[in-house]
Amino acid sequence: MATSGDTGKAALEGFRDVEGTRIFVFYPSDGVSDVQKLQMRTQQGANVGVCAVRGNFDDAQSGVKAIFGDGEMRRVLADAGYFFSSANSINWGRLLPQVVYYFSAYCDAAAAGMLPFGEPLDFCVPTGNFGDILAGWIAKKCGLPVDRLICASNSNKVLTDFFRTGVYDRMRPFHTTMSPSMDILISSNLERLLYMASGDDRQVRAWMEQLSGKGSYEIPAELLRTLQADFAFGWCGEEETLREIGERYRAGYLIDTHTAVAAAVLESCRRENGERKPAVVVSTASPYKFCDSVLRAVGSQAQGSGTKLIETLSRVTGTPVPPPLAGLDKRPVRFDRTVEKTEMPRAVLEMLGIG
Repeated sequence: MATSGDTGKAALEGFRDVEGTRIFVFYPSDGVSDVQKLQMRTQQGANVGVCAVRGNFDDAQSGVKAIFGDGEMRRVLADAGYFFSSANSINWGRLLPQVVYYFSAYCDAAAAGMLPFGEPLDFCVPTGNFGDILAGWIAKKCGLPVDRLICASNSNKVLTDFFRTGVYDRMRPFHTTMSPSMDILISSNLERLLYMASGDDRQVRAWMEQLSGKGSYEIPAELLRTLQADFAFGWCGEEETLREIGERYRAGYLIDTHTAVAAAVLESCRRENGERKPAVVVSTASPYKFCDSVLRAVGSQAQGSGTKLIETLSRVTGTPVPPPLAGLDKRPVRFDRTVEKTEMPRAVLEMLGIG
């Protein structure tokens, strides 16, 4: 599987030493934080493998999809007694538990008195590959009282532009930001939304071919209006992200860079439409995975790599280090390989001892 940071570590830990399973995770060499990278590189387990891919998440994800679509690769694996599956959102099974989160969050909000049970609630989701927010849309279609799903982007605002114009255009500068799990220009799960909203698999296939070929496609105005009825959208840049972390910290709550994007976009949408309806910000990561950026946001001048700053962030903010991250920089590195995207199939075979 390919990861933009968090899913990879979660999958590695979840499948560690599970009998009859081998798990191999690719991550973009410069597209995850120092802490996320070291979590994966120090992963324990006899059945796990980790490899960096030169490029961004789109490169890693497209490489994995190419492996899945390679008939000869499947034959070689089948002959060796293996078959492919995926623990990221390539696999529909990844979305199912995320749907449950929205029901749980709604019940918590109603129980806390945020709104009467049965009244609609907004959710603002930091979005890159579109899986998490798609789960929210599915929850709405299942009957959960959701009004708008606010799609929050960082400087790689391909989704914001899509929901505004109906044109999906990946042919734009790629920005490496402090919210790396959102540094994505090909949002794979948007394809699922378009199919479920239009019901036209041939048309969706044609759009995906256009995206692969010329780098863009445009949906009809009627379909765009349908999507805009369910989705709001917005984006914020790096300085606004830092400012949001600082303001939330001074208000008594420490958040990470991705959550900050969503919180800032929610406030922007509220200012724009003049409404302050009840809303949940979907917080997707620990601030301790992005120590350098979070420390800068709360006014600290600490210098160093993310893994060296974990204890510093705890001391400066008075918050406890999450147990899985305590002592991370003291753990032995087991995986240090980096490959080109074209070398990913060979890396899989070598991990499995094939060929």
